[in-house]
Amino acid sequence: MRVGLLGAGNISDTHARAARAIPGVEIAAVCGANREKVARLAHAHGGVAYDAIDAFLAHRPMDIVAIGSPSGLHADHTIAAMRRGLHVLVEKPLDVTRAKVDTVIAEAARAGVKVGVFFQDRLRPDVAAMKELIDAGRLGKPVFASGRVKWYRPPEYYGTSRWRGTCALDGGGALMNQGIHTVDLLQWLFGPVARVCARTATRIHAIEAEDTAAAVLEFESGALGVIEATTSVFPGYARRVELTGAEGTLILEGDRLVAADLRNAVDVRTASPTDLESTASPVVSDCTPHQRVFEDFIRAIETNGTPACDAREGRHSVAIVEAIYRSARDGGFQEP
Repeated sequence: MRVGLLGAGNISDTHARAARAIPGVEIAAVCGANREKVARLAHAHGGVAYDAIDAFLAHRPMDIVAIGSPSGLHADHTIAAMRRGLHVLVEKPLDVTRAKVDTVIAEAARAGVKVGVFFQDRLRPDVAAMKELIDAGRLGKPVFASGRVKWYRPPEYYGTSRWRGTCALDGGGALMNQGIHTVDLLQWLFGPVARVCARTATRIHAIEAEDTAAAVLEFESGALGVIEATTSVFPGYARRVELTGAEGTLILEGDRLVAADLRNAVDVRTASPTDLESTASPVVSDCTPHQRVFEDFIRAIETNGTPACDAREGRHSVAIVEAIYRSARDGGFQEP
């Protein structure tokens, strides 16, 4: 498999390292607006450097495009790649509105190609263990869920970027960018969200979007939940997810299942170290979770299967975040 990188920032470097760790996978081309960054990425990982997207998408041989451009461009770039017959893996979120995500879903069906989203948490061993327990009914009737993302980003994280923290290109702030992984986990593990009620604020950073958000979730099952997301809590703390059902509670701290307190005791062997780097930095040193996404996506191509998180699955978290923003703006409960 030959992978093209669309984008030349930190996340595209992570995509490159993850792809190259897989035997038989290589970087074919790199494209971005910053020529210096593109040249550096191409030199480090191989591939032809481009600064024009049309020329990049015409490069052959190339099988997969991994998109790491600003979030508000994801749908446009995905559609352009699909129309060239290329499979696409998109950094989260798939885009910043349901409407744009829906255009991707429709176009993918017409083009007959695979689209996947980098929600790598779904493939972490301890999260997979939680999913297995819940699907097997070990947690019982859903009662309450909470997701806490109390991270920190220094002023330069936003100040040196043309798109982070903007509504047009980031789609929002702490919730759409950092918190969306946890939003995805809550709905994937605990079931569909029926409606939300929320407040957002910009407390520390000089940005257009929020750096602090809090929302109440009502699940279709009748269970309740909360989500907290912020980039303004110094020095930053590990993400925490707690899921409670009638038969017990599961707690994920960082990426590690630290508690499986169930009425019928079960031996859950934790396999993942707690990820602390993301609490205060966007740089990813361990690309193994992204590698799992690539491996899953390649299997889906080779077997004509469905990726762990395809475009339809990727829509759910965007719809929930969009409803949270609508509630914060207009008040009351809003439906995703």
